[in-house]
Amino acid sequence: MKNPVTGAFRALSSFNYRVWTVGALVSNIGTWMQRIAQDWLVLTQLTNHDASAVGIVMGLQFAPQLLLLPWTGLAADRFNQRKLLMLTQATMGVLALILGVLTIESVTRLWHVYVFAFLFGCASALDAPVRQTFVAELVGDEHLPNAVALNSTSFNAARMIGPALAGLLIAKVGTGWAFLVNGISFAAVLISMSLFRVLSRFVLASRANRPMGSSYLSGCPPWVSCERRAWPCC
Repeated sequence: MKNPVTGAFRALSSFNYRVWTVGALVSNIGTWMQRIAQDWLVLTQLTNHDASAVGIVMGLQFAPQLLLLPWTGLAADRFNQRKLLMLTQATMGVLALILGVLTIESVTRLWHVYVFAFLFGCASALDAPVRQTFVAELVGDEHLPNAVALNSTSFNAARMIGPALAGLLIAKVGTGWAFLVNGISFAAVLISMSLFRVLSRFVLASRANRPMGSSYLSGCPPWVSCERRAWPCC
């Protein structure tokens, strides 16, 4: 009889996916810590409880993801996803560390947070589509639904743990340390990717190797092969 627990975590049978999951969980916890610390910093230290300033920060952080996703999604299709992830994770880690140092030294100004929020949003805009598709290269089609479910569970767990840890850290040692912890947390993803077994199977999706051909021009969805004659666009 099949073990239901084993079935629920079957995607973890891949070594590369296991180390990726651990690194991503640590990084996501750090990211949620920064989101709480960033809003707290703007609301209580840089302004006199100015909710508009908090809204501007959030807009600057998330607007690039909305505006740049068509191009960042194309980059995720065309370039090496592992290298792109290492680039985005390292960039966000450095930004978090710099903001943390500025905050601890009490030299942070509101415009600093605006700039860092925008730069962080730009890096996240490239990171998001790569993260979503990179999992398929780690586990393949067989375990992909289970891997997606585990990713969602990990993300929501981080969303519960991160804010709680941020609150404790802010109360005990200060807001800047939450940024520093987030910056350090990105090292978990970089380390996990450095531990990948390069001889393990990476499933290269066909979308990454297809040129901008006639199917794009004729309106075919990018995941549809023209060999599937059932699609009238082909």
